[in-house]
Amino acid sequence: MTGNPGNASSPPPADDGNGPAVPRGEFDALFAAVRTWGRWTPADRGAWNRVAPEHVRRAADLVRTGTVVPIARPWDTAAGPDNGRPALHFMSALGEVETREPAPEPTSYKDFVGADYHGKAVSHLDALAHIAYRGQLYDGRPADACVDARGARFGAVSALGSLVTRGVLLDLPGVSGSAWLEPGHAVHAEDVTAAERALGVTIGEGDAVLLRTGSIRRRGELGAWDPGTASAGFHVDAVPLLAARGIALLGNDGDSDVRPSPVEGVHSPVHALAIAAMGVPLLDNLDLEALSDACAEAGRYAFLFVVAPLNIPGGTGSPVTPLAVL
Repeated sequence: MTGNPGNASSPPPADDGNGPAVPRGEFDALFAAVRTWGRWTPADRGAWNRVAPEHVRRAADLVRTGTVVPIARPWDTAAGPDNGRPALHFMSALGEVETREPAPEPTSYKDFVGADYHGKAVSHLDALAHIAYRGQLYDGRPADACVDARGARFGAVSALGSLVTRGVLLDLPGVSGSAWLEPGHAVHAEDVTAAERALGVTIGEGDAVLLRTGSIRRRGELGAWDPGTASAGFHVDAVPLLAARGIALLGNDGDSDVRPSPVEGVHSPVHALAIAAMGVPLLDNLDLEALSDACAEAGRYAFLFVVAPLNIPGGTGSPVTPLAVL
């Protein structure tokens, strides 16, 4: 969302639909129940190990029209309530300032980009080194021994490689007939199964599941707010269903967590469950509006899905432009 973020709105009140509250002990039991530690080699690919060549072939069979829908937000260099650390973009070489005569051909134009991307504005992938719970990364690896100022030695984005699999869009506003879910609204397990029935799709093993809450549309119409204070997303009670289905990736037009968190003392419980317990990388801050329109027009909500993060040794994630192909 490069440029003017619109008329910044005041922080919206929580929807009051972020509950029920989950005691910390209950959350810890849930963490243990969905944990997949010790299941895969290499462990730092986590749930991406689920995706075998047959999953890729089945996903490729879903391509009908060849319509390609990129789902990343534009590079956002403007500060705002949802972008406290704006991305950087500046020119580093301009061909017309060449002083040699005659000027060599061709002239070139170069630029620099940079981002503190683990925020609320840059579309990015969270690798398994991004989140630890009670001092442990995925697979029970001690975070303090695996991540330091030089980067991650376990769970880095470079270990993931790329992912080609079936994508499934859970278009909650499309199902409910609303423009968006209000910030603070939680999506529960029963909402997921109701969306499956309404959209004619069933989440399966190796799928990339994308939750649309309509936050991009809300921002465009009402202005920006701080999604760290209030955002629609999954309640932790939806995670066992996703775990049972064997998903490989979870994405959202926010960061998948409902906020405020329903778990006292855990500000991002879905991050903890997905990444640290299940080994499921996350895609945050997607723009799912065009995909929503494309799926509605096609009358189907499953598609070929491609994610190719940057190969950053030691990186805890990467900016990314995922692609849906219908």
